[in-house]
Amino acid sequence: MTAPADAAETGNGHITGFGTKPYRSYVLIALTLIYTLNFIDRTVITVVAQPIINTFSLSDTQWGLLTGPPFALFYALMGIPIAMWADRGNRVFIISLCVVIWSVMTVFCGLAASFLWLLLFRVGVAIGEAGCTPPANSIITDYYPPKSRANAIGIYSMGVTIGGVMAQLFGGALAGLQGPDFGNFLASIGLGGLFSGINWEEVEGWRLVFVIVGAPGILVALILWLTTREPPRGYSDPKGKTPVEKAGFFEAFREFGAKPTFWTLSLGAAFVAFVGYGLISFQAPFLMRVHGVSVSEAAIRYGAPLAAVAAFGTFLGGFLSEKLSTRFPAVVAWLPGVGLLVAIPAYIAAFTTPSLTMAFWMWVIAAIAHYAYLGAQYTVSTAIVSPRSRATTVSVLLLIVSLIGNGLGPMFTGMMSSAFMGGIIRKNGLEEAFTTFNPGFCASRMAELGDLGPALCSAYAEGLRQSMVATVLFFVIAAAFYFLASRTFLKDRWSPAT
Repeated sequence: MTAPADAAETGNGHITGFGTKPYRSYVLIALTLIYTLNFIDRTVITVVAQPIINTFSLSDTQWGLLTGPPFALFYALMGIPIAMWADRGNRVFIISLCVVIWSVMTVFCGLAASFLWLLLFRVGVAIGEAGCTPPANSIITDYYPPKSRANAIGIYSMGVTIGGVMAQLFGGALAGLQGPDFGNFLASIGLGGLFSGINWEEVEGWRLVFVIVGAPGILVALILWLTTREPPRGYSDPKGKTPVEKAGFFEAFREFGAKPTFWTLSLGAAFVAFVGYGLISFQAPFLMRVHGVSVSEAAIRYGAPLAAVAAFGTFLGGFLSEKLSTRFPAVVAWLPGVGLLVAIPAYIAAFTTPSLTMAFWMWVIAAIAHYAYLGAQYTVSTAIVSPRSRATTVSVLLLIVSLIGNGLGPMFTGMMSSAFMGGIIRKNGLEEAFTTFNPGFCASRMAELGDLGPALCSAYAEGLRQSMVATVLFFVIAAAFYFLASRTFLKDRWSPAT
């Protein structure tokens, strides 16, 4: 692997990009794979949400806490120092190291003995994953010239939704495993002796999910480190004009902080994430409670296809932005707002219809329109600052998105679900029966809840349904911020002459 270069080289990098076209494609695919692993390990917990809720007897508020504020806080806090390191150090090494950290922490999630330990290991995942996107975006802008960045970053951003697909497929398939089955499999390949001290009868399927999906990341990190070249900073920007000094945080802050586009874009992306993380955290529980499907069916038959069409929406957003940019120069900033306004009625219809088939197809339309925003947040944020400040700019963007979106979204959806459920419980006079309510009995052991079991489980489902509808209405706020960003984007866009 070649040593990193700290200064932009003169030449035709702004036309050709860094390296050969096949090698650029390899690097983009490698980084997209890393981002995919990032979201597999981040979101697989939502696939097995209901089994974890049942194991630790969690309320929806507690589940929202587990998937929200602690993860978001540490993801945000670590993002800035790692990004500052990326603006100075070897970005390939930083990404590789962070992949190892989050992969190991994901494996540990499967070993958690209590709600508290699971919470702590999720924090570890957050710390590792904070070092993925800022340096990756910085590398892509040095590999690809300006005319190709929107599409390249759009492809990279597909890691979010591709990761969602893979999390659903692997998580759903593996969640159906039983401990003894996995123990027998290990014995059949000659590894049983290594785990002879484990009582496989007590190992739940959701624990195996974390261990199996987390471990491969360590190998992927090694391959990335050995095969990816660190590009010269600013190589693919117009020659002779690129400032290549390494910006400190406060210097970078002065650059992007003076751009109104950065703030409106960040708030728009944050409120999209508020809704997105809130919905994904409770997607599987919604399907299981409201429509009565199993954890594997919720993931494989519905979760995976929905994540796939969301990936298509991400690609479509980047593709349309690039194709329409000649006619509408600010399209990359306002197109997400249009998509969000289309997604609102589609999501509401999906959550309120009694037909699972109709719910699925309305959810498909909503997901395509929803995720068209994803590439825009990186394309716009990197376009308004100089090359030396891009990783730090993206890290601050992600800090805002993480604190508002990942931090508050799942918590809001969980708290509203508990609140709506509580209102239904009080309205129907079920308070006394609710004190001993165990949500794990709603699927196959409802008889153990007594005569009031159907009413309690109905309230459990209806509270979540109402909460999902309330959450999606925040798209109105997000769309407004994207339209505001489009009004200042052209003025704020960075050029070598500035």
